[in-house]
Amino acid sequence: MKVSDYIVEYLSKKGIETVFGYPGGMVTHLMDSFSRHEKVASQLCYHEQGAGFSACGYAQATGKIGVAYATSGPGATNLITPICHAFFESIPVLFITGQVNTFESKGELPVRQKGFQETDIISMVQGVTKYAAYVEDAKQIKFYLDSACYHAENGRPGAVLLDIPMDVQRSEIDPFALVEYNHRHTVSYDLPYACDVLIRSLKEVQRPVLLCGNGINSSGMRDGFRAFVNKLSIPTLTSMTAVDVLPHSMSYGFIGAYGHRCANMILSQCDMLISIGSRLDNRQTGADLGAFAPNAQLLRFDIDEGELFNKVKDDEISVLVDLKALIPFLAERISPADIPDYSGWKRQCDYYKNRLDQADQPLFPNQIMMEIGKNIPDDTVITTDVGQNQVWAAQSLEIKPGQRVLFSGGHGAMGVSLPEALGAYFGTGRPVVCMSGDGGLQMNIQELQMVAREKIPVKILVFNNRSLGMIRHFQEMYFASNFAYTVEEGGYLAPDFVTIGEAYGIRSCRIDKVEEAESIRDMLEDDKPLLVEVDVGDTTYVYPKLEYKKPIYDQEPPIDRKLLAELLEYKES
Repeated sequence: MKVSDYIVEYLSKKGIETVFGYPGGMVTHLMDSFSRHEKVASQLCYHEQGAGFSACGYAQATGKIGVAYATSGPGATNLITPICHAFFESIPVLFITGQVNTFESKGELPVRQKGFQETDIISMVQGVTKYAAYVEDAKQIKFYLDSACYHAENGRPGAVLLDIPMDVQRSEIDPFALVEYNHRHTVSYDLPYACDVLIRSLKEVQRPVLLCGNGINSSGMRDGFRAFVNKLSIPTLTSMTAVDVLPHSMSYGFIGAYGHRCANMILSQCDMLISIGSRLDNRQTGADLGAFAPNAQLLRFDIDEGELFNKVKDDEISVLVDLKALIPFLAERISPADIPDYSGWKRQCDYYKNRLDQADQPLFPNQIMMEIGKNIPDDTVITTDVGQNQVWAAQSLEIKPGQRVLFSGGHGAMGVSLPEALGAYFGTGRPVVCMSGDGGLQMNIQELQMVAREKIPVKILVFNNRSLGMIRHFQEMYFASNFAYTVEEGGYLAPDFVTIGEAYGIRSCRIDKVEEAESIRDMLEDDKPLLVEVDVGDTTYVYPKLEYKKPIYDQEPPIDRKLLAELLEYKES
């Protein structure tokens, strides 16, 4: 059996039905094997970065390993941004790169390159992968595949890479005489201790809050966590990348620099913060850690020991645990009798929400996002890009129980939304909505050809402000409004996206009023591709927004000082 055929059959046995790639000389054997397999389809993307991001979307939407492949040299290096994205967002993706024949490799020679397009991709990605290996011996192919997939899925998920020379891909092997990977590590977690710590802590406080992070999503425990939240009946907040963990009605919002005022106020007033699967980065805590949940004991549950070493509070309690094991255990062990009556605290949280939801007049982009969101079907996968559109989505979409919302929250990669939407569609067949800005869409706009070719019923919403809005706002605040390279006068231009969509053969239209959101309702629900350019005006902002060194509850623009003082003093009996 040829090695490339073995690789494809191996992926099939793992339940992987679609992979993503771009042709190149050093992966022609792999391409040939994919084309001949009856159960694994290879989708042709139009840039290796698009293929990598599509694999990420596939993995997030299905819970399976995503797979992307590319040739050596520039093909491999074009995968680095998706590799970083998968690593930082905890997405299990196997990246396969072709490499020059082993006899063409420079090996230990003191030269930059020997074979055409030879590039040492392994050295480049070691810091942003859980596992990266050069496959030199064909008989070791099962060992490397086993190892890569094990590392991608186990513990905190992430990116892995196998670099496979062309002569290894075409080698003949006996599939029943291969070396296997037998170094799987069994980690035992002290679940009774974790449960006891939680129950004991809850009995000692009056104003507890649950904070759920994207670890809930990456562990596949969304449904279990929702049941647990209902049972616990404690006010719950989310990180931005976890806004889809709970439907709108079950959460007080997401915390952080661009978070909901209500969520940040609740955070500031709680006396116990229970963080589950959130790394508590500085976009959540603010720069002044002393002002983060200042009155609260912090209890953290996380699978990544490194994150727990990165302390937010000196006296925090950290529990290393896998949420796949913890959440079912807690749901079974904890009874309503274990939980004190927090009804007064919940009324206090409701009071914050009622007062603060009325403190801001929603900006136009938020208004139109809310209206569009009402018409997005319940079982939709929504992808966001990086920039203002991402925050408008997190702030304003009222998440429905069956929806997923995908973010690039850690790596912050522009251009992620469209290819991730395509990967999610091929993985699930569910409706997909791609939200992007005029800057982000242009990063991988070539994938519109894939939409047209496959007639993918993706709904693409381009929020066009003809600028790189997040940076433009930063320049306004800190660079005396010198809008270099971010607006038309500074050298940045955005095209007519309706014309571009139509050039690809995609039905396209433009809206620029809130009431026009209703006009696209039927198109959002049909089975045809759609591109909607949402003209939000040239000067846009994201508010509320935290300014440097201010406490997390006091975002810009400042709310009435009397109201703020009243909220900080308010206590519900």
